[in-house]
Amino acid sequence: MRVIIKENYEEMSKEAALFLKERISNTVLGLSTGSTSLGTYKELTKMNLDFSFVKTFNLDEYVGLKHSDKNSFHYQMWHNFFNHINIREQNVSILNGMSLDLKQECLLYENKIKENGGIDVQVLGIGTNGHLGFNEPGSAFDSITREIELSFQTRKDNSRFFDNLEEVPKEALTIGLATILQAKEHLLLASGKHKAEIIKKTLKGEITEQVPASILQNSSNVTVILDKEAASLL
Repeated sequence: MRVIIKENYEEMSKEAALFLKERISNTVLGLSTGSTSLGTYKELTKMNLDFSFVKTFNLDEYVGLKHSDKNSFHYQMWHNFFNHINIREQNVSILNGMSLDLKQECLLYENKIKENGGIDVQVLGIGTNGHLGFNEPGSAFDSITREIELSFQTRKDNSRFFDNLEEVPKEALTIGLATILQAKEHLLLASGKHKAEIIKKTLKGEITEQVPASILQNSSNVTVILDKEAASLL
């Protein structure tokens, strides 16, 4: 495991973008959608890279939000990233939280990842409770893409993007922990003092399903890029 510590969020984002720049070539990217990775995507849009042969799979999506909803991850990814690069629309995959058959949606998504040879580089953020994607504490390490009930902590953390807590969806679709671990390479990003404790548990603590991100200790190729505040307890 390689840990890189930068001065602040902006420097962390630039470092992450440079990391990905070296790997943008006929690549299958797994993308996170939280606020942590937005700076990285913004930096990538400045680099004039060729994304025409890149395929992407987003980690998760809320259940019940239309693609046009500004809080849907579908909207956020297109608004903040995909509309600013030359990626082909047919190469972008995002779970559909409006599907009438969510189990089938998850199964098809899981199979599509396999059909494309798996994820080459998986970009990850981390929740204050240790979730990866929306794999909440207690998620099985052998879990695959599925529907999941969001914890109160996750909904509370994400309520800043909504008008109030009640508007935050109670369920989501997420790629599972086993599928995440199968990626050939992992890039974990975290910034802010509020992430310091969970980063310490993830990197130095027990490997346990109660800290889903701790599964990354089992990855043979993981790079962690943090700002000083997130790394303050290491």
